[in-house]
Amino acid sequence: MLQPILYSFRRCPYAMRARLAIADAGQSVLLREVVLRSKPAEMLEVSPKGTVPVMVMPDGVVIEQSFEIMEWAYEESLDETSLALVARNDGPFKQALDRYKYADRYPEFSQQHYREQGEEFLAELEGLLSPNLSGADMGFVDYAIVPFVRQFAGVDEDWFASAPYPRVRDWLTRFVNSELFETVMGKYPQWLAGDREPIFP
Repeated sequence: MLQPILYSFRRCPYAMRARLAIADAGQSVLLREVVLRSKPAEMLEVSPKGTVPVMVMPDGVVIEQSFEIMEWAYEESLDETSLALVARNDGPFKQALDRYKYADRYPEFSQQHYREQGEEFLAELEGLLSPNLSGADMGFVDYAIVPFVRQFAGVDEDWFASAPYPRVRDWLTRFVNSELFETVMGKYPQWLAGDREPIFP
């Protein structure tokens, strides 16, 4: 049986959430691990935008957006409320995250200013988690968002450890200690043309 081919990069949060969905939903793909400074011509040919993840289906259809890969994996779409939450993650929160993480590139405001912008989303999550966004168990909505919160927490771990978001902290801790996280963060060698792709997961 032919399987989709997934171009991915281990640390990219967009690629991570695609792998999370694939593994959590019990799907499998052929994995091509990409080094971003040396993107394979095969990936750029099917997706000139040059960002990961990119999935090529057996029939040649190309899925270029991480959230659409998640929808394929789970074989479902989120309700409007959940979609709006993911949109706030992918929009204002991701923008604040980038500026917080690389504050020297955005000297218009201080790093603390960008952190406070991101905290608006953390405060929203704090009020929604019970104990997860998807209910008793982590699921689609959690995995669409948690890779980005993980990056935000990693900018200043000491600050995050004492920030007023205990539910977010517990949620993130459970995620990074999970078997699923260990699975999706497994290291794979850079894929080169002619290499045989490993099956993921």
